[in-house]
Amino acid sequence: MAAFSKYLTVRNSSLAGATFLLLCLLHKRRRALGLHSKKNGKPPLQNNEKEGKKERAVVDRVFFSRLMRILKIMTGYLILIAVMLVSRTYCDVWMIQNGTLIESGIISRNKALFKKPFFKFIAATPMISLVNNFLKFGLNELKLCFRVRLTKYLYEEYLQAFTYYKMGNLDNRIANPDQLLTQDVEKFCNSVVDLYSNLSKVSLSQMYVMNMTAGPASMMAYLLVSGLFLTRIRRPIGKMTITEQKLEGEYRYVNSRLITNSEEVAFYNGNKREKQTIHSVFQKLVEHLHNFILFRFSMGFIDSIIAKYLATVVGYLVVSRPFLDLSHPRHLKSSHSELLEDYYQSGRMLLRMSQALGRIVLAGREMTRLAGFTARITELMQVLKDLNQGKYERTMVSQQEKGKYEGAQDIPLIPGIGEIINTDNIIKFDHVPLATPNGDILIRDLNFEVRSGANVLICGPNGCGKSSLFRVLGELWPLFGGRLTKPERGKLFYVPQRPYMTLGTLRDQVIYPDGKEDQKKKGISDLVLKEYLDNVQLSHILEREGGWDSVQDWMDVLSGGEKQRMAMARLFYHKPQFAILDECTSAVSVDVEDYIYSHCRKVSVINSQSLLPVYSYYLHMDGRGNYEFKQITEDTVEFGS
Repeated sequence: MAAFSKYLTVRNSSLAGATFLLLCLLHKRRRALGLHSKKNGKPPLQNNEKEGKKERAVVDRVFFSRLMRILKIMTGYLILIAVMLVSRTYCDVWMIQNGTLIESGIISRNKALFKKPFFKFIAATPMISLVNNFLKFGLNELKLCFRVRLTKYLYEEYLQAFTYYKMGNLDNRIANPDQLLTQDVEKFCNSVVDLYSNLSKVSLSQMYVMNMTAGPASMMAYLLVSGLFLTRIRRPIGKMTITEQKLEGEYRYVNSRLITNSEEVAFYNGNKREKQTIHSVFQKLVEHLHNFILFRFSMGFIDSIIAKYLATVVGYLVVSRPFLDLSHPRHLKSSHSELLEDYYQSGRMLLRMSQALGRIVLAGREMTRLAGFTARITELMQVLKDLNQGKYERTMVSQQEKGKYEGAQDIPLIPGIGEIINTDNIIKFDHVPLATPNGDILIRDLNFEVRSGANVLICGPNGCGKSSLFRVLGELWPLFGGRLTKPERGKLFYVPQRPYMTLGTLRDQVIYPDGKEDQKKKGISDLVLKEYLDNVQLSHILEREGGWDSVQDWMDVLSGGEKQRMAMARLFYHKPQFAILDECTSAVSVDVEDYIYSHCRKVSVINSQSLLPVYSYYLHMDGRGNYEFKQITEDTVEFGS
């Protein structure tokens, strides 16, 4: 019994009690989650309904799992910061000890005792300043390195194949990915580095001070209790952070949307309507930020009391206990100067420790906010991973409920079950259901074949599936069944109605997506590029814009017709086996259109019936799920677009 009682010290009892309290709270939380799971008949966080997809943004096991998943991408820079943190901690402790010696020399009126630590302090000042500023420099570099590595990783996934297209058109889990890839990544990296620095610095200080002082168990117990309490009441911060970032993204989107479509809005004189839209979105953001500010105000009030002032009170109590207890064995034989020296050193050590523990408690606030950014980044990473594996989530529309096409509901809508065979000089749809990603079936069973060199006119009313056919052909949309035989992606070339003009030179507009080095590898000279411009009657633009290396904002510099002709010149440059022209000459005059079509053979979507003699076959869709594929003869009647 005596052997056991010697371990029942105040320090050990406090630590044991705090540990027991922590384990009880964790057990209670796990049990509550288990009961919730049994009640619903499924684990929490696996609800597939729209309302159940809200991300958890609290500091729990899921948060740390998410955080470690992201930090795996950013390892390799932490050791250097850790070394600097150790140096900084050593400097702080040395400053306390040396400062105590200086004050002891002053109080004892001993010049020799004063001079030695005083000149040591002067000599150490440059090194201490260097360590402090080098630590700041290292932390800023670490933030930048984290952002670079995480951004590179995300863009490797985002720009892999057609993932960027699928995220905005096939999957509806992520809204405003541009904000996630820019602002959220930056804020996450800054937050995690600050948290790592603060916690590491405080942990080192605690370990060092605990080895040099007595009675820190009370501080540790206070840390655990106050930390658990504050973490509990801070839980809404994570969800509020997610909502804030989403509203910021929506606000930026409506502004960029107005910039993109400013000309159309100006023609409609829609400035008042756009003003209402922007103000409405901005008002939602302002209301949320106002509520967030009020919540942080209340949390700041509680944080200041618990983490700052009460932590200082506990520090004073711990420091004063051995000095106010006259029978304490520590100071029975100490002189007055020794008592002063011990008081200054112990007091500063424990007060520094109390402040460090207070910073840990306050770090929980940043950790809760970090949980919001972590949830958004990990959600983005998961969606990118799913899309690159051919998986996507989108609300499927039941054709049985809509009753659009008779018998359409009998087709199993399973994305990706169709077979794609890459073969040169042929496009063949073999029992392929033409369906949109959200489940709208346009044609039940599509069958036709086109050989290289054949010209096919594809026509039908709006919404019948003309552009949808080419999205399936370009592998932008999943194949819901059947077999599609076609050349590889690089041997198909799509020319849309609204051409894309890249950032760069005039040459880049013709050879896109190739670069100048790719042009050289293909052995195509600038004279050949000029011939391509001649084919679309656009060679005058060379002199007008200042040559091939002229850099302009080509989306604004070129007119609608010029952009369409530039896209056709781009087609001549790439020389694909099949060209898919989706109303790509709608802004070009008839005579120029005839001149362009005389230089190419293609598979096209077109509204102009004047070009009917150019084609040898037609594919007509009626918009009700029916189609016909026939050869064009003299008896073929011109049908509607």
